[in-house]
Amino acid sequence: MLDIKSIRKDFPILQREVNGKPLIYFDNAATSQTPQQVIDVIVDYYTNYNANIHRGVHSLSQEATDAYEQARIKIQTHFNAKHAYEIIYTAGTTHSINLVANGFSSLLKKGDEILVSALEHHSNIVPWQMMCERTGATLKVIPMNLNGELIVSEFNSLLNENTKLVFVNHISNALGTINPIEHIIKEAHKVGAAVLVDGAQSCPHLKPDVQALDVDFYVCSAHKICGPTGIGMLYGKEEWLKKLPPYQGGGEMIAEVSFENTTYADLPHKFEAGTPNICGGIAFGAAVDYMNSIGFKDIAAYENELLKYATEQLNQIEDLKIYGTATNKTSVISFNVGTIHPYDIGTILDKMGIAVRTGHHCAQPIMDFYKIPGTIRASFMFYNTKEEIDSFIASLKKAIMMLS
Repeated sequence: MLDIKSIRKDFPILQREVNGKPLIYFDNAATSQTPQQVIDVIVDYYTNYNANIHRGVHSLSQEATDAYEQARIKIQTHFNAKHAYEIIYTAGTTHSINLVANGFSSLLKKGDEILVSALEHHSNIVPWQMMCERTGATLKVIPMNLNGELIVSEFNSLLNENTKLVFVNHISNALGTINPIEHIIKEAHKVGAAVLVDGAQSCPHLKPDVQALDVDFYVCSAHKICGPTGIGMLYGKEEWLKKLPPYQGGGEMIAEVSFENTTYADLPHKFEAGTPNICGGIAFGAAVDYMNSIGFKDIAAYENELLKYATEQLNQIEDLKIYGTATNKTSVISFNVGTIHPYDIGTILDKMGIAVRTGHHCAQPIMDFYKIPGTIRASFMFYNTKEEIDSFIASLKKAIMMLS
């Protein structure tokens, strides 16, 4: 069992007030909060060894290089990648996806097909549309049902010898649905297609094993797992990363440069042009350490408890409809109340110190499917409590009464 009272002390922001009320932070699917242990690592870097990495012979540069590369090994170990150089530092999930999409632009041709799920964030839709425009490849969509689950039989039917790539999120940011990625990866590989899994929403709640999954690419952002913004990861199988051309040109990603010709560095530096987010990478590693110190099995069990409790409470409110009722889901609840606009409820909740997300959550195709403009989304992490949910429910009822 988690010691929630002790865990909450790790997060300074949870001690503050918003609009004169104790902060209740239920917008974790957008950005998780950062524990003092990670904040301390950030402060330590800028206080004691702020320097550029890899090329410096002086002590600060060597210390920074060691810390940055040790963090890469921590991330490799966490995701069980075979090699540390299969972990590419990026600016986040969106950057990672664009890197892969740009690389495949040189590998695809007219007549090739790529599959994307109906549950995707815009960052896992738009880059592939752009890639299709450049290559002539065709984008096909794996449909969803009213429960917010992918229709697996339709996915199986869409697969064929022309399918080159399949893209799917591990967990839907808008609905919390946990997708059957094991089946998707296995079946895609049968027709020779590569698979990219968007793990931005899964990494806070579970511990993916990329070798066990046999996934070709897996991407995530540190700010979803108690780390800083502006840093993330692309895992790619070595054979795929070697096939893809560099995404950006500049320093660090080269082996030799002349005005006649340039050769590129080995992995991972081939994809890491320019001065990186050094502090972010080090803090990413610290965030992974922190999450593992809590324990992902305990995190999952506790968050499922919060999900069940909040769902039961919300279902007792008249005219409230939850979108995304998949059998297998994580601690995200999207809902609306009658004809009240989500933004209006979210605004009143903020006045009561409660942070939720309203809108389409960068998942407009999902909202179009349900024929709604957006939802109110409450998303929980292991530092949230049932008492906070009780306050949220009471405040929500007040907001509904004010707006009815």
